[in-house]
Amino acid sequence: MYRYVCKTMLRRLFLSKKVSYQARLFSGNFRYLEVLNNENNVAIVTMKRAPVNTLNSELLSEISSVLTNLDETKCSGMVLTSFSDKVFSSGLDFNEMYESRPATIRTLVSTILEVIIKLYGSPFPTVAVITGHAPSGGCVLSLCCEYRIMVQNFQIGLNVVKLGYSTPLSIVQLMVNTIGHRNAELALTSGRLFTTNEALRVGLIDEIAKDRASAFDKANDFLNQFKVIPPIARHFTKQSMRRALLQHGHLADSCSLSITDQSKG
Repeated sequence: MYRYVCKTMLRRLFLSKKVSYQARLFSGNFRYLEVLNNENNVAIVTMKRAPVNTLNSELLSEISSVLTNLDETKCSGMVLTSFSDKVFSSGLDFNEMYESRPATIRTLVSTILEVIIKLYGSPFPTVAVITGHAPSGGCVLSLCCEYRIMVQNFQIGLNVVKLGYSTPLSIVQLMVNTIGHRNAELALTSGRLFTTNEALRVGLIDEIAKDRASAFDKANDFLNQFKVIPPIARHFTKQSMRRALLQHGHLADSCSLSITDQSKG
């Protein structure tokens, strides 16, 4: 039922912009992702780990695999979105972290950082269509995309400090690169969640949409501008703008997250 609704919806969205829709599933068997392409070779990557797309090791590994494949197949663009109209992604699966052994946690964090680097440095243009709340890791995924379109009346931000976690340096740099040092410092140290309008004002998102259909129309508009841009020139320019984080950000994290001992204040 979900697949039928998703295909019908995407067909209508693409045809609304006179782009023929191809109901072509991405090669590969995924449990928590659905990937469809249109005739312009734009991939629609939909997270579907019910109920709130919590990021566990399996979902993150699937995202990493898709990004690798899209790179290898010379994808023209990618839209990352959610099956839900209430939540984009609730962030990391902390239950998995608490229940796992240290080696498993290191693997999980390593996969998180791998996804950040792949998505942030992808050679193809990327858009996050944020159809619901995007706290914590949901915000991180959207920050890795070049353009963020958010449906109105939701919240987005990095609130991990409220959960007793410090923010890894690469994610700090993502926020600084997006909203500036001072805004990032205030947001990260307070664990602030921004309303859609507040997020637009500080530059955390680029556009507000009234609903999912409108958000996809805006995503198409953003991606269409690159049809006349030589992809290699665009890619090298993007790499130059993002080189500092791509080369050094993941190393500075040392594949670890710090957990505050709440009993010590």
